[in-house]
Amino acid sequence: KATDLIDAGFFLTQAYGDWFGSSAREAYEEEKAHRVLLVDDSPFFRNLLTPLLTVAGYQVTTVQSADEALNLCEAGEDFDVIVSDIEMPGMSGFEFAEVIRGDTRWHATPLVALSSCASPRDLERGRQAGFTDYVAKFDRDALLVSLSQTLSEGAA
Repeated sequence: KATDLIDAGFFLTQAYGDWFGSSAREAYEEEKAHRVLLVDDSPFFRNLLTPLLTVAGYQVTTVQSADEALNLCEAGEDFDVIVSDIEMPGMSGFEFAEVIRGDTRWHATPLVALSSCASPRDLERGRQAGFTDYVAKFDRDALLVSLSQTLSEGAA
């Protein structure tokens, strides 16, 4: 049964900026500031993951291919983390990671792999290609944990 939920905290801070005190508001705004690039050729997964990441407080930009992502890089866009599918037509996620880790502006940007194949051999291949972490495509909770850990490690 569908149910509407109201985020009272959001509306309280809109009406009364200091409702929760400045430290809570600053933490909320800091969390909202993380920019995520989602690279996935599947509209189904982009439509599934974009709202999940947005609700978790990330600013999400989506593209359907590694080439489109590289165009954003050349255009000067910056992201705090890149989440990429592995199995894509044209340039695979592994090839995309190798290009990113090469001579690009994003060479130090954390990369999280999404794949339906998560065997130990796949994980090792992902690390060799330059991925920071490797998450099974259907494990949304693991993706959120991975992003949180990846971003906190990058801040430290």
